[in-house]
Amino acid sequence: MSTYMAKAGQVDRKWYVLDAAGKPLGRVAATAATLLRGKHKPIFTPHVDCGDHVIVVNADKAVLTGGKLEKKFYRRHTGYIGGLKEVKYATLMSSRPELAMELAVKGMIPDNTIGRKALTRLRVYKGTDHKHAAQKPEAWSL
Repeated sequence: MSTYMAKAGQVDRKWYVLDAAGKPLGRVAATAATLLRGKHKPIFTPHVDCGDHVIVVNADKAVLTGGKLEKKFYRRHTGYIGGLKEVKYATLMSSRPELAMELAVKGMIPDNTIGRKALTRLRVYKGTDHKHAAQKPEAWSL
């Protein structure tokens, strides 16, 4: 008996909606990363991109536990000398909650071509409405 290996052209992609309202940011991001990679499927093959499309709604209502809202920073560097930019997560969650969710999911996806391709199937929205109703997404419970 041989092991089943999924083929890239034979992967059936579904659409899922994750509601982040009142749930920890990391828990929602971990679930989204699992769905994007396809690890929830019985045909999961590590070297084949067999993940699904994920829509995260209510990103502004996701919570950060502990003191992370005040102690955690989002840091980036411009490339110039002294160009380190820091933003507290309290500011980031109030101004751009979509970016905070995308960064959390990006940290849980492998840094290779499959991971970069998987991140293109992630859609994050601040409120409850999204524009992907035509794809008939299913609600995924955390």
